[in-house]
Amino acid sequence: MSDPNRAAEKLTLIQLLPNMLTVIAICAGMTAVRFGLQGSYEIAVQLILLAAVLDGMDGRLARALKSESGMGAELDSLADFFNFGVAPGMLLYTWALEDSSNFGWLAVLAFAVCACVRLARFNVQRKSEDKAHDNAYFTGVPSPAGALLVMLPMFLSFGLGTGPFLPDLMLSLWIVLVGLSMISRFPTWSFKTTRIPRKSAKFFLVAVALAGAAAVTYAWITLVILCVAYIATVIVMLPRSKRRIGGDRGAD
Repeated sequence: MSDPNRAAEKLTLIQLLPNMLTVIAICAGMTAVRFGLQGSYEIAVQLILLAAVLDGMDGRLARALKSESGMGAELDSLADFFNFGVAPGMLLYTWALEDSSNFGWLAVLAFAVCACVRLARFNVQRKSEDKAHDNAYFTGVPSPAGALLVMLPMFLSFGLGTGPFLPDLMLSLWIVLVGLSMISRFPTWSFKTTRIPRKSAKFFLVAVALAGAAAVTYAWITLVILCVAYIATVIVMLPRSKRRIGGDRGAD
């Protein structure tokens, strides 16, 4: 007779699929660094974008399959740190800052540390028994969005067909600013809880189709527009940020 306890310890390939996506995302991030060191920056950025897409899929797939696990969550967090904290900074450094003074490397280090702190804080909040926080908002810019924002100068350069156009100091300041936005306390919009009214669903689908067509035809310019739109969304959320911070201080 087969032991039911042993059978319960076994996982199907479908249940392992979320972890497989996470591992593929790590491979994409590692390969992005390799292509960046070889000077193939567009391919490297595309691989980080692929890692961001996979990051958006693995957690939702794990919840849908009821295969969430502590190991999967930790693996996802480590993948996020490398793909969105280390790899983008390395690309920017080899792309434009390698010949700069030490402040270029210090900016990359600051960004990586901010991404690490951001993910550590997120893990603590996720494991906390206090579930009173608003799930419609993140605290600070999430690491995948931070990776896209920090690569905005690269998107602009690829879209305009030019090389690095920002002075080294200005690019370094941008990297640090994006890093600080990840560890900030202001709320940023989470798309996880967004609901579309039924009457507006058809217009939303048309908009998604147009955005997809634009992303295929004018990939880099579309990414620039998306980054600028996200920054505008964060700025619009700043008044809510002040009210939320004031409420947190009043509760202490």
